[in-house]
Amino acid sequence: MKGLEIHLIRRPTGMPSADLFALEEVALPKLQTGQALIENLYLSVDPYMRECMDLEKEWPLHAPLEGRSIGRVIDAGSSGLNVGELVFHREGWRSHAAVAPNELRILKEYRGVDPSAFLSILGGTGLTAYVALTRIAKLQAGEDIFVSAAAGGVGSAIAQLARLMGAGRLIGSTGSAAKVRYLTDRLNYDFAIDYNSQDLSQALGEAAPEGFDIYIDNVGGKHQEAAIRHIREHGRIAWVGAVGQYNHAESPELARNLYDIVGKSLRLEGFLVRNYRHLQDELEAFVVPHLQSGRLQPQKTVREGLEHMAQAFVDMLAGANLGKMLIKLG
Repeated sequence: MKGLEIHLIRRPTGMPSADLFALEEVALPKLQTGQALIENLYLSVDPYMRECMDLEKEWPLHAPLEGRSIGRVIDAGSSGLNVGELVFHREGWRSHAAVAPNELRILKEYRGVDPSAFLSILGGTGLTAYVALTRIAKLQAGEDIFVSAAAGGVGSAIAQLARLMGAGRLIGSTGSAAKVRYLTDRLNYDFAIDYNSQDLSQALGEAAPEGFDIYIDNVGGKHQEAAIRHIREHGRIAWVGAVGQYNHAESPELARNLYDIVGKSLRLEGFLVRNYRHLQDELEAFVVPHLQSGRLQPQKTVREGLEHMAQAFVDMLAGANLGKMLIKLG
């Protein structure tokens, strides 16, 4: 058997393109002592990967790339694992991986829950949304929320989890009229803003004339500036990411009204989801019953075949996805 890997062959300048990557046919990895051979089922496509492209220590050239992955053990070797076990690991952008038990997590298989959920609502995406709402913003029932990049993976998860937690009004920003309809029709946002055709700050003021309590920031820049302008006094900002800045690392767009955080007694806190992995069981206990009942539907865009992953990554950065972008293998 042969395996497939995607390698980064050149570093980007600005917005990346699919031709910066190469699909390589390789021999299956040989197992070292303690390793198991994993056949990957689903691969995650994430905004943070854009930053990895610039850094040799994160993504070296002409080598397999890091990424979240779900697979099954097909050869347990001397690992102590069982053939057929479903596992999460970070040896992504490839069809097969040799992984030691301390580099993976054995996943629980829940009735009626597709394994891909462990890369969306039950994975880092869902955990990011859960931490932002429960630990950073400390959402209370009835509070109003503004979410940027609301049609993406985290934004979609925020909407569904916030509704289950009793949030008040939900306002989302996105980049097209089609996504505005997705936010209001599919995710039950109360108001959606197309920042490409509307003045963001003016539209946000019209959507929330009395302000809002919480801002979940996935973008930074002008979105953060508008949120600070319209958020209520003593509001909370959970800073998840800055997808609007990743292609402009040398000259990032910054909010010009940061000092209003003092004047309005706001709290802005950024976080990395990897520091909250101890909440995984809590997330699953909360989410799984809603998945099984059908009240919660993982939002995802799925492309099939490793050969399509590079383009899927570029498309995700350009906002072509609704919900979480995933690659399905085999």
